[in-house]
Amino acid sequence: MFVVIAGVEKTLLTGDLLTLVKRLQLDRTGVLTVWSAILSNLVSNVPAVLVFKPFISQLNHPQHAWLTLAMSSSIAGNLTVLGSIANLIVIERARHTIKISFLEYLKVGIPLTLLTLWIGVLFLS
Repeated sequence: MFVVIAGVEKTLLTGDLLTLVKRLQLDRTGVLTVWSAILSNLVSNVPAVLVFKPFISQLNHPQHAWLTLAMSSSIAGNLTVLGSIANLIVIERARHTIKISFLEYLKVGIPLTLLTLWIGVLFLS
């Protein structure tokens, strides 16, 4: 994973990509939160943060962006069963006594994650 991320860092730092990052308005707390939550659920939160790492220093307020990224990538793991290894561990351990389906988890995960991300954005804005 870290070798792939290092390759991405070296190949993606082009002027065109940095222009795209500016155009996406990642300086805005809500925008960075949404992209972080999406990417965190696609590739997990640690690789997502590593993908964002080279771009954070290019933003107008890097310290604020790091706080936003920490908040959103951590909370995003609650969205789906696959969003966090901790979710998988708990569901696997609980399977002997109860059964939690992917859809059952989503019924709680989606509203809980959206609510807590919204609170995080309000707090950081």
